[in-house]
Amino acid sequence: MSALETWELLSYVVTVIGLPLAIAVFIFEQRKERDNEEESVYELLSDNYQEFLKIALDNPDLRLFATEETPALSAEQRERMFIIFSMLISLFERAYLLLYEEKMNAKQLRRWRSWEDYMGEWCDRADFRAALPTLLRGEDPEFAQHIQKLAKNHS
Repeated sequence: MSALETWELLSYVVTVIGLPLAIAVFIFEQRKERDNEEESVYELLSDNYQEFLKIALDNPDLRLFATEETPALSAEQRERMFIIFSMLISLFERAYLLLYEEKMNAKQLRRWRSWEDYMGEWCDRADFRAALPTLLRGEDPEFAQHIQKLAKNHS
């Protein structure tokens, strides 16, 4: 076999094996990168929720972790509660916009369900449900519809 034939054979091998392998590796790396980006978004949102919980803990007089309404709040307490609920709605909307999709794979669905659980837990709270109509003004319509449906199921 001459050198020319050898080079020609090698070029066929590269074309038949190397090129499809390179495409497969590229697709694998793209998926891996996308998974890493999705994980990063989820972690950032989770960190933001942890920060929110610290704010809620810093306001024990509002009894934010009770399911029943907090009775006899002063005007200042009601305002603080509303601000905290506004922060929470903003975080939930961000999670909805970044994580929710109509068709999700198993990993995406697991991440989303953890956020939906958080939303459901807050929708169990009567004060939060009562404030929802005001809190949802100007928010994403699909998100508003989604959390209102959750609230209805938790009332």
